[in-house]
Amino acid sequence: MFDRTLQPLQKRVLAPPAAWLATRGVSADTVTLVGFAVGLAAVPLLASGYYIAALAVILANRTLDGLDGALARQTQPTDRGAFLDIALDFVFYALVPFGFALADPAANALSAATLLLAFIGTGSSFLAFAAVAGRLGLSSVSYPTKGIYYLGGLTEGAETIAVFVAMCLWPTAFPFLAFGFAGLCALTTVTRWRWGWRVFGASSSSCARAQASTAIKIKKLETEGEPTS
Repeated sequence: MFDRTLQPLQKRVLAPPAAWLATRGVSADTVTLVGFAVGLAAVPLLASGYYIAALAVILANRTLDGLDGALARQTQPTDRGAFLDIALDFVFYALVPFGFALADPAANALSAATLLLAFIGTGSSFLAFAAVAGRLGLSSVSYPTKGIYYLGGLTEGAETIAVFVAMCLWPTAFPFLAFGFAGLCALTTVTRWRWGWRVFGASSSSCARAQASTAIKIKKLETEGEPTS
């Protein structure tokens, strides 16, 4: 929900370090892989109860995730980079509830499993929409620089990270936070299903007119501000 608003600020903040890395020949893919390696450390830290250290790792991962995109835009965006970025992001998001489940299975396992189920809904609806939009040659009005069609919504990256921060600061509240965010993710999934049903209705006949009609529907919904959760 807030990603589109925060995107300009993120670009301004990350542009200087991205330029510094670019002049030294560091690739965006390298930053992506390093960020994921850093993010993996969240699991043992959470499982061991080192929640503040885990929070630092989570924030470092997200910073590097933004930095790889800024670096790609200053050098040369690639399809491989876009694939790596989104594929590793979804795994990272699953690592955090998994770590909390390991920390206290009796208290956290059910809520963690529920949140992971909700992540499956948001992730699959996001990727399914992107796959069909890509086949039709469509691009997002709200996120034109993304490597794939980026479908925004109620539970985007900013909201997810805010919840992860809250979980690390108040670990005993994890079940409440996980169940609550899972509910918001469920709304996200249902709304994305509805949006895909609406905008792809014209694409059953694979012709240019159908593609144009679908593109118009998407742009209309985005510019009118219909929730894309």
